[in-house]
Amino acid sequence: MNNKGFISVGIVLIVLILIGIFGFFSLYNGLKEAEIRVDASYGQVENQMQRRSDLIPNLVNTVKGYDVHEKSIIEEVVNARAKLAGAQGVEQMDAANAELTGALGRLFAIAEGYPDLKANTQYLELMRELSGSENRIAVARRDYNEAVRAYNVRISTFPGMFLAGSMGMTQKPQFKAKEGADAVPEVKF
Repeated sequence: MNNKGFISVGIVLIVLILIGIFGFFSLYNGLKEAEIRVDASYGQVENQMQRRSDLIPNLVNTVKGYDVHEKSIIEEVVNARAKLAGAQGVEQMDAANAELTGALGRLFAIAEGYPDLKANTQYLELMRELSGSENRIAVARRDYNEAVRAYNVRISTFPGMFLAGSMGMTQKPQFKAKEGADAVPEVKF
């Protein structure tokens, strides 16, 4: 082989090495971006649940003002809110959220028996805010689940699965509906 042949092979090797390096960095950046998107989406779920949680003391105080004798329901709401505030991770947050949703449902059912309370503008505004919060939570959870889906696909498929394992990246859990979530909740007094 002559010098031109060696130079051509050298150039081809350098180009292939550069393509490999750029491909590696692109893959690495894509995986990190997907992981960051999951974390940001989870933060938004936490943010929306905190927003709802912040409204609850006002709701409880408004209902208390009508001398509701169902103190155990009010205590359930307060305790469930505290559990949600202290929840760590998707599973704990899901369980605390389900408990809070059930307690709020029972509280709303109590309010049905108090026409003056139902007509109270502060109560109505709190109900609108809570309804809006529920919608925001649903959207944030959907966005989180989509980010998790994209992330899990990237770390589970070729070529990301090789790099993800060496980076310690593992599958992230999604928010899931609880068993029986499709059934209408029964409210008893």
